[in-house]
Amino acid sequence: LPLYDRAMRMVPIPPDGTPWPALGLGTWRLGENARTRRAEVAAVRLAFESGYRLVDTAEMYGDGGAEEVVGAALAEALRAGDLRRDEVTIVSKVLPSNASARGVVAACERSLARLGVDHLDLYLLHWPGSHPLRETIAGFEALLARGAIARWGVSNFDFAAMKRLVALPGGAACAANQVYYSLGQRGIDFDLLPWQRERGLPLMAYCPIDQSALAGDRRLAAVAKPLGLSAAQLALAWTLRDGGVIAIPKAARETHLRENLAAGALRLDRATCDALDALFPPPRRATPLSIT
Repeated sequence: LPLYDRAMRMVPIPPDGTPWPALGLGTWRLGENARTRRAEVAAVRLAFESGYRLVDTAEMYGDGGAEEVVGAALAEALRAGDLRRDEVTIVSKVLPSNASARGVVAACERSLARLGVDHLDLYLLHWPGSHPLRETIAGFEALLARGAIARWGVSNFDFAAMKRLVALPGGAACAANQVYYSLGQRGIDFDLLPWQRERGLPLMAYCPIDQSALAGDRRLAAVAKPLGLSAAQLALAWTLRDGGVIAIPKAARETHLRENLAAGALRLDRATCDALDALFPPPRRATPLSIT
């Protein structure tokens, strides 16, 4: 049976192996509507109160609105003394259209202002764009030099793109790659994920519950029920099963926040993993990267 640890799974992050929580909070589609802003801030604040210590956002989400939501929730938590800035890992992303050497710096400054912080723990290129990666890396290096970011990485880079990236001058400093990864979208198990594990390069999994589809999957629920888990918890635990992966599901309700967080402390046995492989077969060939 799965075992709960007392503590969250942790993932070592390059370059120094700093441990980060394997389960964080995603914020895609937050900040898009002013009428729901207060409720969204409350949801992120609840996440902090529940124990979340890693939050992922992007300048694209709600045209910066998601960053503002996270910033407001963080400010409230800091004022209340519920946590310190150094206890929270903040990840954001730059749009490819802003990823020139100067554009990266300017975009980061705007994100920092919206978040109300003086640095990001990880800053990602949201997906490959028209600006040469050499320029983007130069922008990241400038931000590192001034202390505006602690690490940089990429998002939505497939196997071929990652190999091109690390071959560039400075490219090996990439600290993470964030992609769509779940039981229903596990194509990266064929090549990208094994390659990243070999290099000690963490993978961040967005949409690890297939945008809630897996939470309602009857086949998954049938495996999860005897284990005392929800389908969503089992899906998340599977994503984290072999280490080196950080899952960032979005959640707003307290029940979902707590259930998801608990999944970060699960270990699945071989029989359970085999049962899930039978339901969601691993890839037998290279497949295009899933993107949403």
